[in-house]
Amino acid sequence: MTVPGDSRSTSRNGPAARNSGSTGQQSGRLSLLVAFLVTSVIAGVFAAGVAMPTVGAMSIAAKTAIDAFESYPTDLSDPVLPQRSTITDASGKRIAYLWEENRVSVPLKKVAQPMQDAIIAIEDSRFYEHNGVDVRGTVRALAANRSSGEIQQGGSTITQQYVKMIQLNNAKNKKAEAAAVERSVERKLREARYAIAVEKEKTKDEILEGYLNIAYFGSGAYGVEVASETYYRKPAAKLNIVESATLAGVVQQPGAFDPIRNPKASRERRDEVLRQMRKLGYISSAEYQEAVNTSVRKYLNPKELQNGCPTSASPYFCDYTLNYIRNESIFGTTKRERVTLLKTGGLTIKTTLDPQAQRSSQRAVESRVPIADPSNKAAAITMVQPGTGKVLSMAQNTEWGRKGAGKTSYNFNVRTAEGGTIGMQSGSTFKPFTLAAALEKGISPNTAITSPSLKTFYGFRDCDGYNFPPYTVKGGGGVETMYSGTRGSINTFFVGLEQMVSLCRQAEIAEAMGVRKGDGKKLNRVPSFVLGANEVVPLDMAGAYAAFANDGVWCKPNPIGSIRNLSGKKVYDFESQCRRVLTPYVADTITSLLQGPVGGGGTFPSANFGRPIAGKTGTTDSSSAVWFVGYTPQIAAAVWVGDPRGGYRYPLNNVVINGTYYSNVYGATIPGPIWRTAMSGAHSGIPIQSFGGGPQDFDVRLNQSDDKGGAKDEPDPLPTEPQAPVDPGAGAELDDFNLDELENLPDFSFD
Repeated sequence: MTVPGDSRSTSRNGPAARNSGSTGQQSGRLSLLVAFLVTSVIAGVFAAGVAMPTVGAMSIAAKTAIDAFESYPTDLSDPVLPQRSTITDASGKRIAYLWEENRVSVPLKKVAQPMQDAIIAIEDSRFYEHNGVDVRGTVRALAANRSSGEIQQGGSTITQQYVKMIQLNNAKNKKAEAAAVERSVERKLREARYAIAVEKEKTKDEILEGYLNIAYFGSGAYGVEVASETYYRKPAAKLNIVESATLAGVVQQPGAFDPIRNPKASRERRDEVLRQMRKLGYISSAEYQEAVNTSVRKYLNPKELQNGCPTSASPYFCDYTLNYIRNESIFGTTKRERVTLLKTGGLTIKTTLDPQAQRSSQRAVESRVPIADPSNKAAAITMVQPGTGKVLSMAQNTEWGRKGAGKTSYNFNVRTAEGGTIGMQSGSTFKPFTLAAALEKGISPNTAITSPSLKTFYGFRDCDGYNFPPYTVKGGGGVETMYSGTRGSINTFFVGLEQMVSLCRQAEIAEAMGVRKGDGKKLNRVPSFVLGANEVVPLDMAGAYAAFANDGVWCKPNPIGSIRNLSGKKVYDFESQCRRVLTPYVADTITSLLQGPVGGGGTFPSANFGRPIAGKTGTTDSSSAVWFVGYTPQIAAAVWVGDPRGGYRYPLNNVVINGTYYSNVYGATIPGPIWRTAMSGAHSGIPIQSFGGGPQDFDVRLNQSDDKGGAKDEPDPLPTEPQAPVDPGAGAELDDFNLDELENLPDFSFD
């Protein structure tokens, strides 16, 4: 049968026509005839036993049928198919796959010819001859159904099946999904109407390509490319006859004909496909005989891909990355848009994760506090690059999971909105913010303050002018300056300095450098601020200290290097979001002061690993949480150690960790050595740089050639209000990558 507008080409061995162009316009008379026959025949398929209209009633019935048929819509939106996305580290190595439907769409030219032949042979042998609705095939189905007294054949063409799949994909709710698959004459008529319209708008090859990409092939594989990968570990372009026939046979009933789960039924179905291919001339008798004599298992090489972050080698960084995209307006105006970006997928998300820094961080953490250590203590570290805000590493001594020793889905490095916790008290690592406020006010670093071992402070006022009660502090013993007070971390000195600058400005500086409480709320303006009463997270602290290394310019921590869509088009490229918080004088003076704690007579003199460094230890009351935060000119890192069950209920004293007994754990006891080991490994191969070099002197290995980083003295203003906190279990919801469940999450209290 030749359809007006057909252009034909011959297949590899078969005579089936392939229309690579338009099917042309049917004449008005043919359109009316098709409309009438479709209406009558399809109705017969669904009501076997109902006779065709008599000749005398033909004109009335035809007009009625045609009117009804032409009343159905023809505008069918092209499907936006969910695609598999890939997250990689900065070197391009895959961290994780993500999908709602595991699919990678490919053009028809990347699908092997036997696969194209097989699907046409078994699903629609007259695909290149009809115009969307195969009346002959429908009549044949009607006859079979009338003969059996039940529905055995549906008579749907590939185009009609494609229409059905599109409607199901485009369904916005359960009602629309049900309408797309209901067994009714109305649905078949609507389907036929759409099919004819689709054939007018698309070439046959475009329809076949769409069909092969949207179809489900069982075992979680959507589309022929992922099906080929799942069953045979090869691209669809390399499928042979046996493999193609097997996959083509699966589409009708993916569960029943899955070659992995049901090899016997799959072989029977495959052989049916092969018989059709031989009958239609797609394969020779010799090829047929060889194929049917081949076990369905011969070529099977199943590959089970893991979906989401839980099975990633860097699960917490991966989860943080997804939450970052979900939370940041740069990836979409609304949360729904950002969720849709992830859900529709087809993305390659290249992150800023430096593989060397990540390996070093993970090893350092586990070397001091092993996974599932009987102490139940936890350790976490984050590294950030000064001058860009790139998050280089994120590690903790746990495995991803909800149950079992050493497992958690909570990311101890980040806030609740990013899949983390409400934070941990920071101890003396907050003292540099008070130093900044004092230096900014013009107080000399050589100013002497009497700092006895015990002192009660009076006259503290909050930012609204209300008085605080007297505040008694321990820790001192002489007259101190900023240099000696910082080197020895003298509490009475710092509270005295805090009283000179007020409670407000120091908190404003910390917040301007990205530090918030773990729940996203503003920092508490209280006298104990300088001693670390606020609960914060390592990511924020690493980002803030990176600003000291960057001459007072803070760059928002960002894990995303670039995002490309399926066609390789740029969706997002990394660009630093930076703002000046401190003058270079203040920042450089703080760096000078923070070299005291890591030098002779300091709280962590063994921090050195052969490079210029600056940093600060932090230990809270009763060692409920201990920290070390420090930096070189190239990398800033923050380390926390504590007990996720609650630091005050389970403090770090009289405890055995990694087989060693500690009467008390301090910032220099475990966090400091973790920092030193991790930073030493992360800096391997990086040229040594002195402080004061400026943000332009970053090492070649960490900078990517396509980055647009660099500090800006007058950047676009960043939002000052925190993101609304969400359940730290948000990360856990991504186990199955069900993003819809992230829409409404309960409140959470870490303790």
